Amino acid sequence: MTAGPLRIVLVDDHTLCRNGLTELLHHRGNIKVVAALGDQALVAGVLREHRPDLLVLDLRMPSGDGLALLRRLRAEGCDTPALILTMSDSEADLAAALRAGVRGYLLKDMEPDDVIESIQRAARGELVVAPAMAIKLAHMWQSGQKGSVKRDLVDSLTERERVVLEHVARGKSNKVIAQ
Repeated sequence: MTAGPLRIVLVDDHTLCRNGLTELLHHRGNIKVVAALGDQALVAGVLREHRPDLLVLDLRMPSGDGLALLRRLRAEGCDTPALILTMSDSEADLAAALRAGVRGYLLKDMEPDDVIESIQRAARGELVVAPAMAIKLAHMWQSGQKGSVKRDLVDSLTERERVVLEHVARGKSNKVIAQ
């Protein structure tokens, strides 16, 4: 992570979402959105140019799937950490995102301060998951059903990440977990 404000690239097909999140992050989170894009074709070049601390991606966009974009970027050698910010609360989408190696999976209906804090934590290397999705992640982990998150993914969590996941699965707020 660079010194100074956290630098992110935001990719979302909705202009209102891009503009609103950019303003929110700048004014309340000391986070600089170095580029807010609606066109996936521009992402690789922007990442090479700006070298952001974090890539924040929507999952579903008319120009293509956010995870497919992430896989293409990884194949091209881009190692910028990524976070999904989406409306999808699907267990399958969560599992696919985690398998793709994202640092987090957030929902657009989260409280703004929780989104800001989660973005900051993801940039520091922590795994962050929306509380509603953490419950699903815990269920996938416990159930071991076909199509669930692979056991090695859960085993790869640090002890601190496991503790945080347990608190989130119990519905605790980010502020309570941080304490």
